[in-house]
Amino acid sequence: LHGEGFGLICGVDEAGRGPLCGPVYAAAVILPQGLVNDGLDDSKKLTEKQRYKLRDIIYIDAVCWAVASVSPEEIDSTNILRASMHAMNLAVQKLPVEPELLLIDGNRFYPESLIPYQTIVKGDAKFLSIAAASILAKTWRDDYMLEMHEKYPEYGFDRHKGYPTAAHYAALEQYGPSPIHRKSFKLKKDPK
Repeated sequence: LHGEGFGLICGVDEAGRGPLCGPVYAAAVILPQGLVNDGLDDSKKLTEKQRYKLRDIIYIDAVCWAVASVSPEEIDSTNILRASMHAMNLAVQKLPVEPELLLIDGNRFYPESLIPYQTIVKGDAKFLSIAAASILAKTWRDDYMLEMHEKYPEYGFDRHKGYPTAAHYAALEQYGPSPIHRKSFKLKKDPK
């Protein structure tokens, strides 16, 4: 892509489509041309410790980066797909420079600008800039869920980060939804 004349190529990814609560986060990252970092990979393939270590490296190495989020209320009023797309667009809009091309993780995108884009299935395993975006989005969302654990410790957000685990469903059964739960999501576990 650099050979085709694109200079500022921006990787974009989101984190938090599957959880039952909290915002969906997205990040946009422009890395310098020719950057080599063997550790960068899809955030889901990395340990929590690796993600946080890489986040600090991304902050230093990136030409620029931005993170944005969309609230549970907006997720409920539109839907999670539209909210994720909006979060990705917000992250791109927050960049201090305008990219020449967006590389979007996944198979669809609803652009809110005229910047050219390509969608790439499993892009976070193929492009360093998308991997970097996935790490930023995931760690920022995890940080938020750890903050929410301090506020609502009964749900165990520090362990499951809002994902639909048996422990999370058990807490919902006992305490009902918190203010950060997504009301449009199924908050009760299906009976076996």
